[in-house]
Amino acid sequence: MTEMKSIARHGQGRSCVITRRACFSASHRYWLPELSADDNAARFGPCSFAPGHGHNYELIVSMAGDLDAHGMVLNLSEVKHAIRAEVTGQLDFRFLNEAWPEFDLSGPEGCLPTTEALVRTIWHRLRAHLPITALRLYEQPGLWADYLGDPMDAFLTIRTHFAAAHRLARPELSQEENEQIYGKCARPHGHGHNYLVDITVRGGIDPRTGMVCDLSALQRLVDDLVVEPFDHTFLNKDVPFFAECVPTAENIALHIADRLSTPIKAIGAHLHKVRLQESPNNAAEVYAEVPQLEMLPAVMDAVAAI
Repeated sequence: MTEMKSIARHGQGRSCVITRRACFSASHRYWLPELSADDNAARFGPCSFAPGHGHNYELIVSMAGDLDAHGMVLNLSEVKHAIRAEVTGQLDFRFLNEAWPEFDLSGPEGCLPTTEALVRTIWHRLRAHLPITALRLYEQPGLWADYLGDPMDAFLTIRTHFAAAHRLARPELSQEENEQIYGKCARPHGHGHNYLVDITVRGGIDPRTGMVCDLSALQRLVDDLVVEPFDHTFLNKDVPFFAECVPTAENIALHIADRLSTPIKAIGAHLHKVRLQESPNNAAEVYAEVPQLEMLPAVMDAVAAI
């Protein structure tokens, strides 16, 4: 009997982070009543078209607490009920512009239901019911926002890709020496990868547009400074920087961060992190500023991939 009680209390009082995934489908439209039709179209592009467009949203809720005698941080049935009652039940198959008063644009305090504005609003609606530590909201696989409760800042990530070849070798070393360091990656004719690149920016959410920065401008910067010059190249030969610098995943990620940091600041945000996935087994992450997201997104990525 004593042994059974000990087993039942195993872990009690120790801290743990848990995540819960929830999905909903909703539509939205980017249209500010104080702007003309031409100005809305110029600013928001196809997202301004009536009657709006839809997404299959995926919400990842991170919660922290101490384990109870049953080995749980929270009762998952209660977590599921809270998320449904406060978020998905109110948003699923709704037009976001009309679903919550935070997105009522008829008044000066309303803002557009962007991904980053939506995840912040969800935080404020959930925090009284769950011990949340972070939220991630996927609008689509290549666009998501993270919110950690900071009243000023949110994080927005876009994902893109390019195909390129490279060879890992230092020119001052012999072929044998390079193969001892880089293995097969040092073979003379190189090899290729389909690279995935996640660009995470940080910034305040505009009280009216709901945006950390102009998403179209961010995508153009990434296309112009990363995808276009890197795609379908032999990095060592076609990208001048890598004529002298070995194009490891780490060095490529660092170079991307260096190319993007200043231009992203010019559009009103801060480059936070670059993640370069070279293959399903290899990836490199570099921070352009003091890490805040740290390892939490890795936990969320694992849940989202299920």
